[in-house]
Amino acid sequence: MFSLPNTFGRICDAASNFVPVDTIPPPLTLKQPGDWTPYHSRLEFETVEFLYKKVQMSAGDINKLMHLWGLGLARHGDAPPFADHWDLYSTINETPIGDVTWQSFSMKYGVDADPASDLTPWMDATYTTWFCNLHTIIRNMLGNPDFKNEMDYAPYCEWKGQGKSATRQWRNVMSGDWAWDQADEIAKDPATHSSIFVPVILESDKTTVSVATGQNDYYPLYALIGNIHNNVHCAHCNAVAVIGFLAIPKTTKKHSDDPLMFMTLCFRKFKKQLFHSSLSRILSSLKPAMSVPEVVQFRDGHFRHVVYGLGPYIADYPEQLVLGCVVQNWCAKCFAYPDNLDSGEGGLHSREVVDTLCDEVDSGVLWEEWGVISDVVPFTNDFPRTDIHQLLAPDILHQVIKGAFKDHLVAWVKKYLEKEHGKTRTKAILDDIDHR
Repeated sequence: MFSLPNTFGRICDAASNFVPVDTIPPPLTLKQPGDWTPYHSRLEFETVEFLYKKVQMSAGDINKLMHLWGLGLARHGDAPPFADHWDLYSTINETPIGDVTWQSFSMKYGVDADPASDLTPWMDATYTTWFCNLHTIIRNMLGNPDFKNEMDYAPYCEWKGQGKSATRQWRNVMSGDWAWDQADEIAKDPATHSSIFVPVILESDKTTVSVATGQNDYYPLYALIGNIHNNVHCAHCNAVAVIGFLAIPKTTKKHSDDPLMFMTLCFRKFKKQLFHSSLSRILSSLKPAMSVPEVVQFRDGHFRHVVYGLGPYIADYPEQLVLGCVVQNWCAKCFAYPDNLDSGEGGLHSREVVDTLCDEVDSGVLWEEWGVISDVVPFTNDFPRTDIHQLLAPDILHQVIKGAFKDHLVAWVKKYLEKEHGKTRTKAILDDIDHR
């Protein structure tokens, strides 16, 4: 295995000045030993942890316990750690935590609504997106002690075997060619040289929750960083964070039945652009440090220069079309025609090629002959060194397991059973399979 030179991830001080590799790291916290703020002592902290977290004692029982505890200490002129459950709860609420608060922003269709106009409901509605500060979340991940020995500071290549028989191995994000190429780009700029490249991986998947919720739709957005090893991501360990819930515009059946398709096309365009604009807004906190390095303290105590970048976006096929601004049934990665996807002709999508086509070719021709939706701007256009066409990554769960197995193989088996045994007998057989 070999990696890029160790100039990547050089340690520095809090003022951004590089220091020798044998420099002793500063303390991770400014708190003095024995400082349990907002608790007055370790006893108070452990009492809260035991009663509230482990035992999950009720408020009434907490009051009873504190009363009995106080009776026992009264003879010594002392008092229990808390007066009652309200005192305990208020102390918990004052505890500084690393969690990031939720925020929201709202968007709507760009038309001033006239009360007398005949706007469709979706045009007049306000769509709210909830999100967390991604910049803070990632800094927390970089400083998480659980990841101290499960993190890569530079891209690398891993090989199995010796000499000409050696074969390349891919395991973590930083072992791939894309991470290597991104680090090369960063190293070209003297201002970002010696910085750690932190790729931010995104995933979103619209989810319908029907049990006891009245068929509610949720659109969660997840984030993780490519420096952390895959085994940690699979084990969760706070390595994957929910960073937002995207808005889901809906129209009515009355307004979806548009003979001329004009309003339907307007709605589809708005829905896609709202998606991209929301992503751009959520990710905007990272943008300054994508070009100018910032100093971050890692869990080993050392400070290092960090440059962020948008990494792979994991999505199933329908969402890849929205992300890449591609027409339904066309390939999300290349210009091959829908009826001849295996031809190998047409070339791959890229930001440069698509932008040139949008400047030179009529939007109708782009739709029909190139499979490109030209009137939607991808969110990646707002960020440096980012090309959505390179970043699209398949959602293995949906495209392999659900798509290949459930939607095709299971459906084929069901049709075969119905032909051989009839629908009634087939249902019994499938129930038996599910039971096993």
